[in-house]
Amino acid sequence: MRLTILGGGGFRVPLVYGALLGDRAEGRVSHVTLYDEDPARLTAMARVLRDQASVASAADPAVDAPAVTVTGDLDEALRGADFVFSAIRVGGLEGRATDERIALAEGVLGQETVGAGGIAYGLRTVPVAREIARRIARTAPEAWVINFTNPAGLVTEAMAEELGERVIGICDSPVGLGRRIARLLGARPQEAWIDYVGLNHLGWVRGLRIGGRDELPRLLADTEALESFEEGRLFGAEWLRSLGAIPNEYLHYYYFNRDTVRAYQEAKQTRGAFLRDQQRGFYAEAGRAGAPAGAALAAWDRTRAEREATYMAENREAAGAPAREESDLESGGYEKVALALMRAIARDERATLILNVRNRSTLSVLDAEAVIEVPCLVDANGAHPVGVAQLPLHAVGLVTAVKAVEREVLAAAASGARADAVKAFALHPLVDSVGVARRLLDGYAAEHPGLAYLR
Repeated sequence: MRLTILGGGGFRVPLVYGALLGDRAEGRVSHVTLYDEDPARLTAMARVLRDQASVASAADPAVDAPAVTVTGDLDEALRGADFVFSAIRVGGLEGRATDERIALAEGVLGQETVGAGGIAYGLRTVPVAREIARRIARTAPEAWVINFTNPAGLVTEAMAEELGERVIGICDSPVGLGRRIARLLGARPQEAWIDYVGLNHLGWVRGLRIGGRDELPRLLADTEALESFEEGRLFGAEWLRSLGAIPNEYLHYYYFNRDTVRAYQEAKQTRGAFLRDQQRGFYAEAGRAGAPAGAALAAWDRTRAEREATYMAENREAAGAPAREESDLESGGYEKVALALMRAIARDERATLILNVRNRSTLSVLDAEAVIEVPCLVDANGAHPVGVAQLPLHAVGLVTAVKAVEREVLAAAASGARADAVKAFALHPLVDSVGVARRLLDGYAAEHPGLAYLR
């Protein structure tokens, strides 16, 4: 099989390639094409992957590493692809840092996918994602598209306008959360059924069934166990028991918004600015000509370790939680989810995965085209959402409000109308004034060339 990665110079590409190196089943990926508009990033990433392949082959001569090619031509990258991973970042990390800075200056959250920052990122990204979807439909109409691009639910819904159910969004947050809960309950994660439902970065684990029995109430009753893992330390046992569920970590931005905004405002630099500076150093080192074999991979390993250790540091500070523990540093496994998804489709190996797909009739409060994040049964015909119990009212309020915001972003990207964009900001639960919404849009439009289409 041939895999194309859009955003092939991106920092997390080695996670995907590393997973492919361990895949020896029949019908595996034999060729990977990296597409990126930045030649320097492509060069650096190709060196990291070459080092990965060398290390894997030295450890096990039976490893047959997928061939890697790089290109800056989108149609060339898409031609002949069986699967396309879309992992682009419109505006780069400089754009993310700007999103955060402008929002925090207005006293509202500027996180990459949540609140004002997520809206700004979506307004830049949706027009590009739609064009990519059109190019895929024309150049590789039989390809399956797996979307990593944030805001993942919104971007998947935009691409589905052209690709229908051949585009599926993935995120590692629900996977990591489910795995941590299962282990606390003494179960193997692959043997547990996770009752998870919501939107991307806005969902809840409402049950975890082991052998047909829901074991989540046992965890909720145990304060020590609850506060022994990342989400428990973030939210606190009392609040989790009040909810009767374990929220996705991103709900900390909603439930503890003032605390989080204050921590972000007081931080030395925003997360986007930290990653921008960190990755500048990595790409310069990994792309340096004449560096010895293995240097690019070593630089990537060091950078990734620091990145994982500092993830959501401001939220932990706001919650009074300690530094991340070793168990929290394990990758959420989005590359493993992607590989499992590819296997299930390509080989018709049935799998159950939490994915971002069209709602159909799964949640009655949303229409059929709305992209939601729920457990899905996957086979050769794609991903099929599993029927779930309906949301409680407090969750209905958040899910419908945020979906309304996403729809306004889609409308603004299609119409170019300033009024639609202002409405998207103003309707978000974490933006508290229409006046703030207007100033946010003015600030973003002044600094982002990618928003020049709004008028």
